[in-house]
Amino acid sequence: MQAVKAGDTDWLQGKTWSLQYYIDEEHHEVLKAAHQLYFSENYINPFLFKSILKMEKEVVAMVANMLHGPASAVGTMTSGGTESILLAMYAYREWARKHRPSIKVPEIVAPSTLHPAFDKAAHYFGLVLRKAKVQSTQAADVEAMGKLITKNTILLLASAPSFAHGVLDPIPAIGNLAEKHGLFFHVDACVGGFMLPWVEKLGKQLPAWDFRVPAVTSMSGDLHKFGFGAKGASVVLYRNAQVFEHQIFVNTEYSGGIFATATMLGSRPGGAVAAAWAGLQHLGQEGYLKNAKAMLEATDLLRAGLVALPDIEIIGKPCMNILAFSTKNNKPDIYVIADFMEEKGWVVDRQQLPPSIHLTVFPYNIPVIGQYLADLKSAIAWAKANPSAMTEGNAAMYGLMARIPLRGMVKDNVRKVFLDAYGKGMGNEAPIAEQPSREHKWLGRLNRFLAFTFKR
Repeated sequence: MQAVKAGDTDWLQGKTWSLQYYIDEEHHEVLKAAHQLYFSENYINPFLFKSILKMEKEVVAMVANMLHGPASAVGTMTSGGTESILLAMYAYREWARKHRPSIKVPEIVAPSTLHPAFDKAAHYFGLVLRKAKVQSTQAADVEAMGKLITKNTILLLASAPSFAHGVLDPIPAIGNLAEKHGLFFHVDACVGGFMLPWVEKLGKQLPAWDFRVPAVTSMSGDLHKFGFGAKGASVVLYRNAQVFEHQIFVNTEYSGGIFATATMLGSRPGGAVAAAWAGLQHLGQEGYLKNAKAMLEATDLLRAGLVALPDIEIIGKPCMNILAFSTKNNKPDIYVIADFMEEKGWVVDRQQLPPSIHLTVFPYNIPVIGQYLADLKSAIAWAKANPSAMTEGNAAMYGLMARIPLRGMVKDNVRKVFLDAYGKGMGNEAPIAEQPSREHKWLGRLNRFLAFTFKR
């Protein structure tokens, strides 16, 4: 395992700009020790392990307090942001089935920049997710959302902020829209829930984005992101039990007895709850403020460096330590620049709609920001000098992906590629150590498929 892991991305070098939420080795060891203490405990029955239940309730209470939830706020920990979102959407669907039975297929209205976990929830639970265009700043267009509301709409959604661009949706205005139509309102703060409170405490003025907006009925926030807990840990919160009660699943017909769960999982790892609780206690408000200050200062430094490059423009108005940038009119091609940066050893998160590069600034990125900006400057110069590069390598693949109209065909092919990756190689025909290189072949296959489709 150590030999195979040696080929993974070494994110501690600071060249990775997403996914790895890490402060320092001391905090890391605290999380591991807490997780290890409950390594074997199965939290399927919260009444069997009362210490875990106590910690979960305290975590939920701390998060509710941080997000200005009322005394009536209630919720649970989950395995991650996706489960938090799935549970909220399921609960709203169940509420509609009981209280609005005339609605056969509940509808939800959201900005197009919403996280795809909501698409997954709609797909799983038979909901219709109507997406409104966004403003040029990538923030939600409230008027456009209002035009999508119908008699079957039960819920509005917004991001605080969006993961792709770090842009905060106009939560108060969407709240007014929800109140006008008598709708529920969920705010996805999975990435910002454990950062924006400290951004505000450090003096940055933000419009209300949490339970301070009276129309907000539920929120999701990830402990394993800027809560700096161990994977996977998130929280789903409701203003009161009105909708939360519909999240609880109960089966009284099972031969083994009454079966009830408050989350989607049956067996739940107690270690994730313990590590989240320990992480919150270990950092405390002082620790979160200190780390938020360092990351925001580094983000300001990075933003200033990007703005100083005449070919670069930052997308929207990011509200925290997330930036997305592109080239003006995409000239030179941003995906060519991404290829060059990868050649320099950077892990690049390419985005589409619009084509851009995503950066989330973590503590381990701080020492290498100067090097990143220097390499980016070189990448821009190289891309200008090599305009034909946009038809080669990953630049060609991502360029086609951003422009291709037949996205249904792309979806089908990606599904086949994943099916192939997971469905094959499970036998003994090849050593385990050889598996990773085979799995990455899907990029080449997708590239060839896109090129063929585009020519057709």
